[in-house]
Amino acid sequence: MNREQFKGQWNQLKGELKTQWGKFTDDDLLQIEGDYDKFVGKVQERYGEKKDEVSRWADQWKPSLQKDNPDARKAS
Repeated sequence: MNREQFKGQWNQLKGELKTQWGKFTDDDLLQIEGDYDKFVGKVQERYGEKKDEVSRWADQWKPSLQKDNPDARKAS
């Protein structure tokens, strides 16, 4: 998932973020507000995850979004 896709799918991603990364607060989500780099920074801050691990997880996330959003398939 690239930065534009992350930003474009932000409203759908917020719920999944809280499920996947349970340490995120509502304030964290407000600060991230669709910014991929802020997301990576918050994951690193809360969990100590490495940037490449976060990126790999985000890349694996893409297919589930495409199932729910046919327009996302066209953008790929």
